[in-house]
Amino acid sequence: MNIGIDKIGFYAPDQYIDMEKLAELRGVDPAKYTIGIGQEKMAVAPLHEDAVSMGANAALAILDDEDRAKIDLVLFGTESGVDHSKSGAVWVHHLAGIQKNARSFELKQACYGATAGLQMAMGHIALNPDSKALVIGADIAKYGLNTAGEPTQGAGAVAMVLSSNPRILTLDNDSAALTKNISDFWRPLYSDYAIVDGKYSNESYLSFLKDVWGVYKERTQRDLKDFEAVCFHLPYTKMAKKALLTLTAEASKEDAERLMSHYQNSIIYNKQLGNVYTGSLYLSLLSLLEQAPELKQESRIGLYSYGSGAVGEFFSGVVQPDYKNYVNKGKNEALLNTRRELTMDEYEELLEKALPKDGSNIEMNTEQIVEGKAYLAAIQDNLRKYAVK
Repeated sequence: MNIGIDKIGFYAPDQYIDMEKLAELRGVDPAKYTIGIGQEKMAVAPLHEDAVSMGANAALAILDDEDRAKIDLVLFGTESGVDHSKSGAVWVHHLAGIQKNARSFELKQACYGATAGLQMAMGHIALNPDSKALVIGADIAKYGLNTAGEPTQGAGAVAMVLSSNPRILTLDNDSAALTKNISDFWRPLYSDYAIVDGKYSNESYLSFLKDVWGVYKERTQRDLKDFEAVCFHLPYTKMAKKALLTLTAEASKEDAERLMSHYQNSIIYNKQLGNVYTGSLYLSLLSLLEQAPELKQESRIGLYSYGSGAVGEFFSGVVQPDYKNYVNKGKNEALLNTRRELTMDEYEELLEKALPKDGSNIEMNTEQIVEGKAYLAAIQDNLRKYAVK
């Protein structure tokens, strides 16, 4: 039985900053941001948007009534959770209108969370072929003003419906994973911002890639010639180029050029949003599927997931006939192109704002929220209140 991605979509906040202007504000050569890390714009979440609302909006963009009736598993990958006890999946289940007899829970392992959800969903569908699963990766990457991590911030969510006989990508059941207890990136419960050892994290990302790729090749007897493209977790888009150069160091010229060409297609959306943590690999996959010329039938795509702390995994999938009919390039491009650019003053003011942590009540201004959009409406009596306008 074939199992894989039947639908995929994303959501981004409707405002952003220009990376060249951020560089100028910080007294940095703009090329350091646009070329050095490969980012053009950074999505910035307003106070009424968090991982839950963005995840719900990503789901609402792709679900229909049949999905709502058949989904019986909701998996929410995030490292931007809003409650130590209640999962974001429960709120998304409600906001998206999914039938009541479903399991819903949250997964956390840095940027690996959505991949964990994907693998769990595959096992669930293997046992229940008629069911569907909703997998979400939603995060806000926030390091603070004037920090080394500031240019690698971002916000957004990706939602995927997994099923048997998928129309977009069949997932192979032959992945290779690696877990090591390291401290390259973490966020203590008492901190609003992550702590990162940037150089060590980059080295670990590449080291894990070499390990899992080697195991994957041994298990499957596949090599780079068997892949039309490879997508990577993207804390910033230049990281994927480093990864691809690592993989293709001894590859043929033909394989290296093909994979590098598709790399350019796979980073288009990520360059516009910035780091979306656990959703970034799947945003890259969606960018490839929508922005590349139609891939040949039975083309295999490699996927590398990495979550600091750390877990890495290399796995693969095969594109399905007519997959272009089941993605939404025009709709997704419009989502990006209609966003509002923030001034640097607006950006700095917004990044300094935070929801109350002392039990105070707060009501959100809903004037700018459009119809059909999920949002955080209020915090009342220590309860988060979400709504769909």
